Amino acid sequence: MAKIAVLFPGQGAQSVGMGHEIAQSHDTAKEIFNQAQAILGEDFVTLMQEGPQEELTKTTNAQPALLTASIAILSVLKEKGFHMDYVAGHSLGEYSALVAADSLSFQDALKTVRKRGELMEEAVPNGEGAMAAVLGMDREALKSVTDEITGNGESVQLANLNCPGQIVISGTAKGVEQASALAKERGAKRCLPLNVSGPFHSSLMKPAADKFASELKNISISDASVPVVANVTADAVFEADKIEKLLVTQLYSPVLWEDTVEKLIDLGVDTFIEAGPGKVLSGLVKKINRRANVYPVYDQETLEQTIQKLGGQ
Repeated sequence: MAKIAVLFPGQGAQSVGMGHEIAQSHDTAKEIFNQAQAILGEDFVTLMQEGPQEELTKTTNAQPALLTASIAILSVLKEKGFHMDYVAGHSLGEYSALVAADSLSFQDALKTVRKRGELMEEAVPNGEGAMAAVLGMDREALKSVTDEITGNGESVQLANLNCPGQIVISGTAKGVEQASALAKERGAKRCLPLNVSGPFHSSLMKPAADKFASELKNISISDASVPVVANVTADAVFEADKIEKLLVTQLYSPVLWEDTVEKLIDLGVDTFIEAGPGKVLSGLVKKINRRANVYPVYDQETLEQTIQKLGGQ
C-alpha cells in the first residue's frame, strides 16, 4: 500500500470560488462552509465564492478562507476512504494539517488563523515590509547576502525555502530591495517582488508572535493522530506542547518546505495529495523529487481523477 502524505497550501493560493464546486457536490464539504459561515459571519462564504479577489487576498480573510477550502476538500477525501500516513502544510497550511491530524478542531483553527492574520497585519505598518522570490541561487549563497544586508542595518532573512533554486526572502522594504540587488550581482537569475501585505516569516514578525502565544492559550491543542512534519524543523511532531511552541516560532522563522518534502520521502512517502486551491505545492514536490507521485485536488474533476488513480486507500 502506498504511503500517503496530504499537503495543504498557504497564503497566495487563494482564488475566488475556491472549494465552491466541491461544496455544491458533497454535503460533508458544504457542512465545513456552513460552519465557517456561522463562526465568521454570513458574508464570509459569499466573499469566498464571489470575491472581490482584492478583499479575499487580505491576510485576515485569506487565511481563514484557505483553511475552509482545504478542510472542505479533505472532508471529501476522508469520506472516500483515503488514509493519511503524514500531513504537512506550507505556512498557513500547517493549520489545515493540524486539523487533519486532529490536533486542532476546525472551529478553533478558524478563529486562530483569523487572529493570526490580524496580528501579522498589525506587526509592521503597510509598505514598510516586503518579500521577494529569488530564483537560481542556493540557500548558503543567499543567506550570505541577507546576513550582509542585515549587518548593514536593514533586516532581511530567508523566509520560504521552497525547492532547489526558489527561495523567498522577507524583511524591511529597503532590506529586501538591497538583498535582491546584491543577489542578482552574485548570480541569482531573477528576483521577483511578491504582492504581500507584510514581511512574513522574518524577525519583524516577533511582536506578532509574542501576542499570538497568548492567543494560543485560549484554544485546545491535542496530540496529533498522525505525524505532522513541521515548517520550522522539517521533523515529524505529535506532542501538543511542541506543536504549540512551533506555531509561535513559525511566525518569524523560515518555512523549510524543501526539507519537509525530503523528510517525508525519507519516511517512505511515495504519494502526495495536495488538498486545497491550486497546485503550487504539487509543482514544488515535483521539483524536489521528480519520481514522486503527486495529485492536486482542488475541484470536482481533480477529485474524481485522484479517486480513479488511487481508489481510496
